[in-house]
Amino acid sequence: MKLKGSFFLGKSASAKGVNNMKNLKLVKFNDSGKKSTFFKVGNCEIGRDFIIVGGPCSVESEEQTLLTADAVKKGGGNMLRGGAFKPRTSPYDFQGLGLKGLKILEKAKQKTGLPIVTEVIDPRDVSWVCEYADILQIGARNMQNFSLLKEVGKSNKPVLLKRGMYSTLREWLNCAEYILAEGNPNVILCERGIRTFETYTRNTLDLSIVPAIKELTHLPVVVDPSHGTGKLSLIEPMSLAAVAAGADGLILEVHINPKEALSDADQQLTPEQFASLTEKVFKLKKFMDETIYSETEPEE
Repeated sequence: MKLKGSFFLGKSASAKGVNNMKNLKLVKFNDSGKKSTFFKVGNCEIGRDFIIVGGPCSVESEEQTLLTADAVKKGGGNMLRGGAFKPRTSPYDFQGLGLKGLKILEKAKQKTGLPIVTEVIDPRDVSWVCEYADILQIGARNMQNFSLLKEVGKSNKPVLLKRGMYSTLREWLNCAEYILAEGNPNVILCERGIRTFETYTRNTLDLSIVPAIKELTHLPVVVDPSHGTGKLSLIEPMSLAAVAAGADGLILEVHINPKEALSDADQQLTPEQFASLTEKVFKLKKFMDETIYSETEPEE
């Protein structure tokens, strides 16, 4: 039997799964026949084009950010990530540059043309962060910050919603429902690893969630193997595995000099590592598109 578009079980299988998820009205497949959500950000069509979002964990300085942005563009990335506000485990860790960081990201966008993905952590900041960001990121620690979800749902910017580190699929999708219910249809889900009893990796990257999302929802899903593993040696194989699982993109931490990074130094790629990885990722994606996804079922 040939596959139609992808090897996922698709809408017929999703219907049974959604029956077990009460109150999901907007994120799930519905009788309208809508199969996937697509929307434009810069030159990319999210959900259709494979996106690679690269950049530093934190915006530390103008020089660091501009050099990293150049490296991301040259290395094959099509969006720039960077944290201006950093919710950290310790109150004494670097918390980001705030507004100054956003202005640096704006300069990086002007120089490279790359759309900006950056985190917003406070509902009061959403309106003015929107002035600088092309995509608003909701971090794992804020996944169930319902006031924040409602506020970004009222904005006109796409939202990248990271999975909480202890969250189930049902909890995650209900958080996406909050955003859609406020009128914002442009949500990207991001798997970034969950906490388990395993201590070798920073988190456990749950790639089974990718085809599960494809079964249940019409929303695009990207994978963050940087936070998902916390180990440089694992980022490349898990990135390739994410492509094979059907992810719509990757979000990767890249730093011009990772040893000097003020946060997440152990998991940030050098520009050379990033370029090498993106080349392999696009080769694998092309292979899958031309072999697996190109096969179609006969018309009934």
